[in-house]
Amino acid sequence: MRLSERRTITELRRQGYKLTPQRRAVIRVVTASPAHLTPLVIYHRVQQEYPGIGLVTVYRTLDILDGLGLLCELHASHSCRSYTVGTPEHHHHLVCSGCQRVVSITDCGLEEMMQNVAGETGFRIDDHLLEFAGLCPSCQREGT
Repeated sequence: MRLSERRTITELRRQGYKLTPQRRAVIRVVTASPAHLTPLVIYHRVQQEYPGIGLVTVYRTLDILDGLGLLCELHASHSCRSYTVGTPEHHHHLVCSGCQRVVSITDCGLEEMMQNVAGETGFRIDDHLLEFAGLCPSCQREGT
């Protein structure tokens, strides 16, 4: 289940963040899109409503939202990060290299591996990221 604009704003307030019109606009753009958006795309969409907004403001807002777990960050698209509204459950991604479709998967099965790696290395593992890149069934049929 994706977080809504209202729930995202409520969580920011609960955490003590100010809700400037520009920050609300960034949230609105991200929550309105079913697709992952790059910071530059978010910036251009917000700029239509707030021409004076700076790219730094967009990045700062994305950092805050990501830090609170309210965004889902994707890394696979040509080394450029993109974002969408987060989901409360832990998940990972399958990314189609043909059409850029993103599918979330919730069962990664890495917990035992993380424990083994932590035990062998002495690291305290706080988080992990897993993304698979390949072709979705539609792109496979099209021969992409």
